[in-house]
Amino acid sequence: MRTSSVLHRGRRAAGVVALAALMLLGSGATPASAGSTRDKQWFLDAMQAEAMWQTSTGKGITVAVIDTGVDPDNPDLKGRVLDGRDFAPPSRSGDEHTDYNGHGTGMAGLIAGTGAYDGGNGAFGLAPEALILPVRMPDADDVSPFAVPAYFVKAIRYAADAGARVINISMTGGANSPDLAKAVAYALSKGSLVFAAAGNDAEQGTHIAYPAATPGVVGVAAVGKNLRRTAVSQYGPQVDMAAPGEDLVHACGGKTGLCETSGTSDATALASASAALIWSVHPDWTNNQVLRVMLNTLGAPTDGAKRNDSIGYGIVRPRIALANPGDPGPADVYPLPDLKAASPSAAAGGSAPSRDADATPKAGAAGKGDTALPWSAVGIGTAVLLLAAIAVLLLVARRRTAAVRPDQAALSGQISSAPPTFGPPPGAAGQLGPPGHDNPSS
Repeated sequence: MRTSSVLHRGRRAAGVVALAALMLLGSGATPASAGSTRDKQWFLDAMQAEAMWQTSTGKGITVAVIDTGVDPDNPDLKGRVLDGRDFAPPSRSGDEHTDYNGHGTGMAGLIAGTGAYDGGNGAFGLAPEALILPVRMPDADDVSPFAVPAYFVKAIRYAADAGARVINISMTGGANSPDLAKAVAYALSKGSLVFAAAGNDAEQGTHIAYPAATPGVVGVAAVGKNLRRTAVSQYGPQVDMAAPGEDLVHACGGKTGLCETSGTSDATALASASAALIWSVHPDWTNNQVLRVMLNTLGAPTDGAKRNDSIGYGIVRPRIALANPGDPGPADVYPLPDLKAASPSAAAGGSAPSRDADATPKAGAAGKGDTALPWSAVGIGTAVLLLAAIAVLLLVARRRTAAVRPDQAALSGQISSAPPTFGPPPGAAGQLGPPGHDNPSS
């Protein structure tokens, strides 16, 4: 059952697993034993994580998690969570280490979970030796909807100044803002990459979510085990890439310990973790080079298009980027077209541009039922104004959540025993089918 909460992206799963305090996993990530939580993490098998961990575990890379706080006492996150910044108002108890929703801890778990619980039988993140910089945002009830962009601005600038190479925003909220565009441009100038969720509102029609649609932000959609965009994953020109975002088991909020969730929030965390894996091996690369290699090694749409509105340029494949990164290209050129399409003043922090049909490559042939409308064409007359008003109401990147029960038997059958491999081997044609449940090549 999907639930929603404003400003953040969804609520944690209701199920709980009691977790005890344990020692931090050693310097290298190792496969967990049979019957462990790791066996239930199909996305790690699909992405061939354990093979990648022979090359990179994300060590030395700090990922800022702009969210609801991150609980450093979760057994699978002990030793991974730094001191960060709390932008929630005084009425919200605690600090950046107090997760008032559980969502931020879940995103941190997907990025840097160590699997330390029960002697290595816990939940792993894709980059288990990355460090997490928690940046706590206010909840919907804490601030006016019109104030939300300003909080994103403060959070992004803080994360960039604090040295986070990767900034993960598994949230949507607010509208296009000149100050938000300036903050993103500032983060890029400081050498960071910014990833943000595309949103989970596709079943309600197309809309453009921010900060994902802000030029310079990498907008992330979600795909399921069938390698297609999930039904709820928002599509449109703000989507640059996609990652797994269906039935993901991971560490989450302090008392619950373990969750199974779905959504573009989760996909964004895995895209951020993918960047951390690559950057860890190539610490001298700039943000532009890391992103370019990510883009060059994506599993492209099956219809042969360069890009479409469902999965952007394709699905993340860090294993390919690690094995055969190719030429990272120029250090000082941002590889996505939206920033270049923006006016020079906007790229430098002037007026806030938007991702319309002219600012991004034309979407490839859409699958049946995929409207793939540019945001500027959605609605007519007063409907345009209504859409803008809705955007200001802190649109949530809602996640489908399901309780993970304490007994391992409860998980059996929920996750395929033979998960797919995300993307073909190097040199092979793309095998990733975007829009919805329709095959674009059919």
